[in-house]
Amino acid sequence: MLLDAGCTYALAGHSERRHILGEDDAMVGRKVGFGLKSGLSMILCVGEKVEERKAGELEAVLRRQIEAGLAEVGADVGPEKLAVAYEPVWAIGTGLTAGPEEVAEAHALVRAMLVERLGAVGGQIRILYGGSVKQGNAGQLLGIDNVDGVLVGGASLEAGSFAAIVTA
Repeated sequence: MLLDAGCTYALAGHSERRHILGEDDAMVGRKVGFGLKSGLSMILCVGEKVEERKAGELEAVLRRQIEAGLAEVGADVGPEKLAVAYEPVWAIGTGLTAGPEEVAEAHALVRAMLVERLGAVGGQIRILYGGSVKQGNAGQLLGIDNVDGVLVGGASLEAGSFAAIVTA
């Protein structure tokens, strides 16, 4: 149905669906696999809650989410068919943004895990940052190593705001 409607990309694992609808890591992995098999390009969303960040669990949380999220994905996946969006849950809709060092750390971990899991193709998969992206921080975020783009949330609801991010 999504393809029939002209959809080419789908998100799996967005924090709001995990929180509100109770979607767990295994379900997210099934959605990624099904979406790819159906011909969609998939964006796997991963990220930690504030208490996980404070407890030093960033790497463990990302590893768990990536391993489950890619459970049905083979190393033959084309990098144009899969992206990973790091969205620190504590920065979504709060106006808070992870600092450059926090973003760089998380994206480096995601990149290493993608290469570990998928080999060379893991080095080509786009990693997006999503967590209160707005005009004032988009340019800085896009200058951080391993940040290949942004996943814009609330700021995309107003055309002028979104256009300013696109030109950042």
